[in-house]
Amino acid sequence: MAIIHGFEQISEQQVPELKVLARLYRHLKTGAQLMSLTTDDENKVFGITFRTPPADSTGVAHILEHSVLCGSRKYPVKEPFVELLKGSLQTFLNAFTYPDKTCYPVASQNLQDFYNLIDVYLDAVFHPRLTPLIFQQEGWHLELEKPDEVMFIKGVVYNEMKGAYSSPDSVLSEYSQQSLFPDNTYGLDSGGDPKKIIDLTFEQFKEFHRKYYHPSNARIYFYGDDDPTARLRIVNEYLQEFEPLRTDSSIALQRPFEQPKRVEKAFSVSRNAADEGEASKGMITLNWLLPETTDAEVNLAFHVLEYILLGMPGSPLRKALMDSGLGEDMAGVGLEGELRQMYLSTGLKGIEVDRADQVESLVLDTLARLAADGIDPETIEAALNTTEFRLRENNTGSFPRGLLLMLRGLTTWLYDADPMTLLRFEPPLQAIKSKLAADPRYFEKLIEQHLLNNPHRTRLLLRPDPELEERLAAEERERIEKVRGQMDARQMQSVIDNTRTLRLMQQTPDPPEALQTIPSLKIADLSKTNAVIPLEELREGETRVLYHDLFCNGIVYLDVGFDLRALPQKYLSYLPLFTRALVELGTETEDYVRFNQRISRKTGGIRPEFFTATPCNGDDSTVWFFLRGKAMLSQSQDLLDILRDMLLRVQFDNRERFRQMVLEDKARQEQKLAPAGHQVVSLRLRSHFSKADWVAEQLNGLSYLMAVRQLVRLVEDNWDEVLAALLEIKQVLIRKNAMLVNVTTERDSWNVFRPLLTEFIGDIPVAAEEQRSAVWIPEHNPPYEGLVIPAQVNYVGKGCNLYASGYKFHGSFLVVTRYIRNSWLWERIRVQGGAYGAFCLFDRLSGSLTFVSYRDPNLLKTLESFDQTIDFLKRLELSDDELAKAIIGTIGDIDAYMLPDARGYTSLLRYLAGDSAEGRQRMRDQVLATTLEDFKAFAEMLEDFSQNGLVKVLGSQSAIEESLISRPEWLKIVKVL
Repeated sequence: MAIIHGFEQISEQQVPELKVLARLYRHLKTGAQLMSLTTDDENKVFGITFRTPPADSTGVAHILEHSVLCGSRKYPVKEPFVELLKGSLQTFLNAFTYPDKTCYPVASQNLQDFYNLIDVYLDAVFHPRLTPLIFQQEGWHLELEKPDEVMFIKGVVYNEMKGAYSSPDSVLSEYSQQSLFPDNTYGLDSGGDPKKIIDLTFEQFKEFHRKYYHPSNARIYFYGDDDPTARLRIVNEYLQEFEPLRTDSSIALQRPFEQPKRVEKAFSVSRNAADEGEASKGMITLNWLLPETTDAEVNLAFHVLEYILLGMPGSPLRKALMDSGLGEDMAGVGLEGELRQMYLSTGLKGIEVDRADQVESLVLDTLARLAADGIDPETIEAALNTTEFRLRENNTGSFPRGLLLMLRGLTTWLYDADPMTLLRFEPPLQAIKSKLAADPRYFEKLIEQHLLNNPHRTRLLLRPDPELEERLAAEERERIEKVRGQMDARQMQSVIDNTRTLRLMQQTPDPPEALQTIPSLKIADLSKTNAVIPLEELREGETRVLYHDLFCNGIVYLDVGFDLRALPQKYLSYLPLFTRALVELGTETEDYVRFNQRISRKTGGIRPEFFTATPCNGDDSTVWFFLRGKAMLSQSQDLLDILRDMLLRVQFDNRERFRQMVLEDKARQEQKLAPAGHQVVSLRLRSHFSKADWVAEQLNGLSYLMAVRQLVRLVEDNWDEVLAALLEIKQVLIRKNAMLVNVTTERDSWNVFRPLLTEFIGDIPVAAEEQRSAVWIPEHNPPYEGLVIPAQVNYVGKGCNLYASGYKFHGSFLVVTRYIRNSWLWERIRVQGGAYGAFCLFDRLSGSLTFVSYRDPNLLKTLESFDQTIDFLKRLELSDDELAKAIIGTIGDIDAYMLPDARGYTSLLRYLAGDSAEGRQRMRDQVLATTLEDFKAFAEMLEDFSQNGLVKVLGSQSAIEESLISRPEWLKIVKVL
């Protein structure tokens, strides 16, 4: 077989399911493997992955993932990754640390940009500048400025993982996995346990890179419409200088248990929870070790089985757990199918810890009953249809399709099996269907063999501990003081000198000649015009219909929306549950189990979604909810029939089912606080600046959490009031003259679907009289809030409204705020401050500007850095190249890659917001014409932000209270958890 650029081809095959030509290569000199997928997709993807099984929980793989992107042989700048973020058209740019692998993927629609990204990433992983200072910055270090001051442990990964360990869901997931794998690498925390991270030495860190970041241990991946031969040439230029290296990075199989095990751990809750009687609420999972991932049929069968048991609101195991009243919401990751051995994890949150035995018995009894009595055939049909639809649609949302295929291929490839095993889904899917037809007990036997008769099972019980947060903080302080106590004056001075050296490195800008090494496009390479999404505005009687003629491969995407502005204000907090009820309560003729079976059997899914915005036409808000559905054209009548039943025949008078939904929403809102704290803070700030964002905060912010807690009691104490509210909401909203329909599909499908849609619209009632917008008077929260949760890190935010100060939007605002995020805030909040991230977020429709930090060990220092943005912009000097990069990156955001359904929905939202094509083109023109003077002008706009901006902090009580020592009147403390 011919050798091409140092590679020999191992195999070649067409994959008709994905419309790709797949070739697998081996690099002759080093043994590196390369998978090349060629397909008609302009969103090209490259990735290089190394098998990196850690031997401990120091987070070495995770810290290395961060560090290799901090400068390399060819690109000697502090952070090439950030320079690419600033000035690339990338559609994806990141890196992932898994329990057994580290992935470095990039994606772009522009070919030259794609090649630039590949070159920077290859140089980064093979030739990084791994210095002690980079290790300290990204991993951990002792920080001390003066001998008589407090010493701290700082580091980006250190604080990232402190944030992860503050999230009960993250802790539950990590401990569940570890319970099943006590003897191999999966029993360790590859992300890093904060208690163990400080044990990692620079020498161990360097050795990990030498051992694993070598072509002999690499899996390299390409996807898209680029030249497949050029792929080999580009990679060979890097690989050819290496010699083979024998490295054992194999993942050992976990020895099977002889009997099930029980594990107990603690998770942090606030003293406030204890005061309110929530301290006994724990979490439990039951976890089963399953076969290896590499058998395609077994792998797919377990994905179907997971959906059977847990995937629908009426799935039998899910229903049994929620009907039991033993907990508030489901727990566990479900099926974990990306490791060498799969596992299943499920359970409950919000349980009384002394009822753990009841939960365990309920799960096992339910599985035994299903195995003995059989699974409802319609449940199996629903699971198979949904699984097949997802595989054929290959809808990855904002994630590049090629990246999902890379991760799916690695699921077998990493363990030395064929990387195409799971990409060719047609053979295992047909095998399952055939075996099911021959033996209707196919899935029951899976339950018997792998769940009921499997001794490799664990029960993990997480007990709430109101003192854990304080104890962890005390232990950290004790460790620091112990280290400090063992230092003599010379060693103490060494820490101080190192702190200064690290800070000097962080604060010293990259020299211009180093920055010029980062490859970048030119502004001349950019399109001067925005891409246009096709839109036809039609009417069906009183109802507006928007149609987008886009190729969707025979799928019809349908969004049915209703204007919420007619709804009385008192019902806003009911809306999230009202919209869920339409999907999950059942109808007059089908209970919720049968109804959700029908949704899964006949469609690709239906979900509710809200849209709130400040429109360009001068109105104070546009607020809608949509039922977003999809189906193959052949099932589009079923989709419409189901939507008709949702809108007209939902049986709201099901108190017990509604109570379950309320408790689920409460638990979900509480559990998202730690992992999504920056979003919570930003929305809380923005709620002061526009009515649309105030509404959004009522629907999905802390205000909604407070309201849903009250609704829990109201359902118990006054169900008639709740039911009356739901029925009135339906009466007000479900009217065809307040309805908007959005359809995305190709023209031939539209011609078939349109008559069916006309009939559907005709069945929706008309309002008896013209509906007028209700009067909504926002009830604002205090402007300065300290929102207390049990966390080891903080989420700090400050915001204002630029338009309220008289400023008018200009496209340069997008360039400046993006640059602030990727330069000033990155340097000050992340690199120097040790937080995991920081953001400058601007809503060009409302004028709201918010600065927020993520997993931040600081509070007042972060707010100072926010305010110092003004001086940063005033002093800023940008070369022509740096300004061009800032503009290019912004155009990349504007031209974000979207799949057809996202394009149709985005067009709908622009229509509702009055975001015209002319206005967007004007914005693009202004972006392309941005100058340094625009940055200076923006600094003047921030004066009001600095002096009068509102402040919200979500985080630990100790950090918030410490900030109040100098300003006791400043933050109003609100105990959230």
